[in-house]
Amino acid sequence: MATDLVNTAPLVRRSTGEVLVDPAALERFLTEHEVRSEALTRDGRPSGEDLDGVLMLRQEIRALLETTAEDDVVSGATALVMRAGVGPILHRDAEGHWQWHVATAPDATLADELAVLTGAGLLGALRTLGHDRFRSCTSPDCEGMFVDTSRAGRRRYCMPEVCGNRLNVANYRARQQGRGKGPTTRPRTTGR
Repeated sequence: MATDLVNTAPLVRRSTGEVLVDPAALERFLTEHEVRSEALTRDGRPSGEDLDGVLMLRQEIRALLETTAEDDVVSGATALVMRAGVGPILHRDAEGHWQWHVATAPDATLADELAVLTGAGLLGALRTLGHDRFRSCTSPDCEGMFVDTSRAGRRRYCMPEVCGNRLNVANYRARQQGRGKGPTTRPRTTGR
């Protein structure tokens, strides 16, 4: 979720711009990530103030992902977790499956709750995968970030279905243009 949040920024989404344009867009993001926030108002919808806090959090998370020092990532992610975290617990969902639940302080804001979730996720990824798996997208047209969770650790793009495909199409077109510049027919050869 941390990298998905970072990748909603207009810096990453150059062609489409800001993803979190209003509280309704933030609500869609939360729904897509199955985040049920205790901090939301009675109607269960994010406010403009919630959106502002999440946009500020997005900048903090990006700075952590760009950090080259492992210890700085740990310190920063721990600070996110401590912002409003009371402690993680396991509980069963409606289908009886175990799910992590991170309890937060009663006065936590939506941004604080997301800080706890993303901080815990970053710490888990760092411990399990290592800091070298925190990467920038290698597409020349993208500023996206990701944590490479692939088994082989060879992922190159923040959104392979977008950035990888875009680069593959550009390379294909360049090859096709290169072929069009030479002779259109092959010279005849005789068997002699």
